[in-house]
Amino acid sequence: MPKTPSGPLSAGLAPDPSRWKALVFIALAQLMVVLDATIVNIALPSAQQDLGISDGNRQWVITAYALAFGGLLLFGGRIADLWGRKRTFVVGLLGFAAASALGGAATGEAMLLGSRALQGAFGALLAPAALSLLAVMFTDAKERAKAFGIYGAIAGGGGAVGLILGGVLTEYLDWRWTFFVNIPFAVVAAAGAYFVIREPAGGRNPSPLDIPGVVLSTLGLVSLVYGFTRAESQGWSDASTIGLFVASAVLLGAFLAVEAKVKSPLLPLRVITERNRGGVYLSLGLAVIAMFGLFLFLTYYLQIVKGFSPVETGFAFLPMIVGMITGSTQIGARLMTRVAPRLLMGPGFLTAATGMLLLTQLEVGSSYAGLILPAQLLLGLGMGTAFMPAMSLATHGVEARDAGVASAMVNTSQQVGGAIGTALLNTIAASATTAYITENAAAAASPQARKLLQLQGMVEGYSAAIWWAVGILVVSAVIAVTFINTGRPGVGSRPDAGGGDGDHVEGEARIPVVAH
Repeated sequence: MPKTPSGPLSAGLAPDPSRWKALVFIALAQLMVVLDATIVNIALPSAQQDLGISDGNRQWVITAYALAFGGLLLFGGRIADLWGRKRTFVVGLLGFAAASALGGAATGEAMLLGSRALQGAFGALLAPAALSLLAVMFTDAKERAKAFGIYGAIAGGGGAVGLILGGVLTEYLDWRWTFFVNIPFAVVAAAGAYFVIREPAGGRNPSPLDIPGVVLSTLGLVSLVYGFTRAESQGWSDASTIGLFVASAVLLGAFLAVEAKVKSPLLPLRVITERNRGGVYLSLGLAVIAMFGLFLFLTYYLQIVKGFSPVETGFAFLPMIVGMITGSTQIGARLMTRVAPRLLMGPGFLTAATGMLLLTQLEVGSSYAGLILPAQLLLGLGMGTAFMPAMSLATHGVEARDAGVASAMVNTSQQVGGAIGTALLNTIAASATTAYITENAAAAASPQARKLLQLQGMVEGYSAAIWWAVGILVVSAVIAVTFINTGRPGVGSRPDAGGGDGDHVEGEARIPVVAH
């Protein structure tokens, strides 16, 4: 059967001898995008004071990035398919560097918020292009396992790296360096990508851009992300919050209806209706809800309750990073070609849930070494082991011309999951804290007793929300085990079987690829 651009990713693609060098620059770019979601968090109080940003508007430093990034990801993924992944990747990097320079040089609130929105927009170009480049460059099962092991470790641990780097830069230099630090990352990655990456031919999608799909998906995702962000600050019963959720449901419903009918959809429904990819998007999105909520709680617990400095707080997340790297590169990558993905993802999420379960025992006087450190190691090991096959499976078996939008769906599930996690778990924690303080206020007569009650109330709130995170991770494991039914990749695979219109053979399992 002739190998055409519409076949599976691995069809007709000769291995690129420079692909391992290319991986270095793709990984560097991914690290920059992921850590930027958290690096500004620790620097925010300093930036707020310096630029005179009001308490009511400070959340927009985080929200502007999340809205642009989450809202434009599907558009960015399709641009990569249309325009070429390498070109989109390099443009995304250079744009991200320019936006970071603008943020670091900000002289006022509007300039800073504008730069964060631009960072999010260029990140939405960059992130799906990076993952889809990996998908089309690494087609051998064992090499793919190693490459996605590295990528999965960065995707999972980059947020914690951002907390460390944000703490160091803010304490020893200036908050502006949390923006300027992106520039060398981006320039090196862009130069390396330009000279090293050789994108396989035949993977572009020449179809015209689906403008109605772009408008509906962008507005729908922005409404959804902003709805959860607003719920965190204004409450779930706020009229505007409810309106945003209703608008999001209507817009995304209309988007799916349009995609089912148009000739060249922005998101071909074949990408998400295949059960393995659908299972990955859903389980990853839920797992990220738990992880982002935890980043928030542990940061506040360590700084406010335990009195850690920003730098100490950042380094306190090191065990999680070590666990993620170990889980991804040593466990996930080594076992990926030997066992089915669900047998890595399911136990991985359950291991992370066990680490989260330990954290439900948090108290004001809890020992870092005795409780938080082992909990983080379990979380890291579990998430690293699960993320690695998930990242690979999210684009595996997809047609080459859909690689960018399939990659964008992975990032979208993580971005939306992060917004939901921060808002949902923070709201649960705040409610539990208020209830605890109200219930025990009469017993706190002295100022010292009232201060202790406040701390105990905070920890009680964190514990209540972390119980929800445990449940969410268990649900992620169940989805991974039940939805994902592909066998192990590798021996006996025939990646060009069916030319993309039939069954894709992976070892002894057959993954249906939905016909056009």
